[in-house]
Amino acid sequence: MRDHPSLRRDLARGELVRLIYRLGRHGASGVLTIRPRPGAAGGAVRPEVFVLRRGFALDRAGVEDRAAAALGGDGRRAVTARLARLAGEGELSLVFEGGVTAVIPPGASQGVSLAAWARAHLEQQLDNAGAEAIVRQLAGARLALRPELAPEPADEADRRMLAAMAQPRRLDQIWPLARTPRFRLLALLHFLRAVDALDATGVAAERSGPVRAPARGAGFEPRALDPRRLAALRTLGVDGAAEPDDVKRAYRRLARALHPDLQPDADAERRRALERRFAEVTAAYEALV
Repeated sequence: MRDHPSLRRDLARGELVRLIYRLGRHGASGVLTIRPRPGAAGGAVRPEVFVLRRGFALDRAGVEDRAAAALGGDGRRAVTARLARLAGEGELSLVFEGGVTAVIPPGASQGVSLAAWARAHLEQQLDNAGAEAIVRQLAGARLALRPELAPEPADEADRRMLAAMAQPRRLDQIWPLARTPRFRLLALLHFLRAVDALDATGVAAERSGPVRAPARGAGFEPRALDPRRLAALRTLGVDGAAEPDDVKRAYRRLARALHPDLQPDADAERRRALERRFAEVTAAYEALV
């Protein structure tokens, strides 16, 4: 957005998160105003205003000169909640006034990273059915990142996944290089597709003719197994060639990542989502042992 300091756009449902990600990814600074389009059903009554500073969104305190305390932890949660609500609205009008300097009270916090929020919001939307749809849609296609929209890696697993997509590769080639649970990789792909950060070339398996069974260890298309066992293996992010120790390690990794008691800062909605995923993973593991 540095090349386009000001922006006015009407958005259909689902487009806001993609634009929010780009504002964050390119470190935009200025004032962002979002309002329901005239006649749009279910829109907010008043416009929502965000102060952006280098890709971070502050609460309205920067504009309305409220107490700096409003930009603390409660302020960040308020920004996150407002963004999530707007993302679920229908048609919106967006005005971004780039380069506008708003008054930032002394001691104000850094705010909410727009890029990180957009990624978390999109990844949390993925469920098992969506994950299976991604496998069907992308299997056979060569996938590569668009460097100008690639996210900053959050950890070592992120670095491996993003590095695996630095050049065009198929899904069954990416996974062994990523060395991460299957669902996490698919959540990243879901996010990348939603923000147009993923290039897919070639014919996806879902639209092609019969395909040859992949070699042992390909991961996403294991050889013929009992459907229930196959579903359980996929839930744990391992393939049909996995040994019992591989299954156990995959379950332990997922359990540590998903157990609600190990994420005390999660809000009620996030805890419910963690509980559902943890129950799915535990049921899958119990079906295999």
